[in-house]
Amino acid sequence: MNRLSTLYRPVGVKELTLIQAADYQVFPPRLDWQPLFYPVLNRQYAIEIAQNWNTKDEASGYAGFVTAFDLPKAYLKQFQVQNVGGARHNELWVPAEELSNFNQQIQGKIRILDTFYGAKYREEPRLNIIN
Repeated sequence: MNRLSTLYRPVGVKELTLIQAADYQVFPPRLDWQPLFYPVLNRQYAIEIAQNWNTKDEASGYAGFVTAFDLPKAYLKQFQVQNVGGARHNELWVPAEELSNFNQQIQGKIRILDTFYGAKYREEPRLNIIN
């Protein structure tokens, strides 16, 4: 019986840089104006955000990266699934003050599955990381 669930998080350049600096072990703390950390429950939804939103967003560096990571199902039961649109638009709302504990529950490393670049992306080289 699988005791882990895979979650996904679309991130931009700055957040990916912080994840890399932490050796792919944790997500960075939320900013003061961000009360929630919201991983999504399926890769398709994460791709939709990374490709359609992050690549057009200056704060994301005009790039989107889909990360995947595993946590114990028993731990995740405390967070209610939130549907924010269509049938596949499901995510967890993790309070910012819980993120440190959430990070401690990650099993293995955070993986990068998909990379997307918008027309205004200017960083070089392009980060084409699949791990």
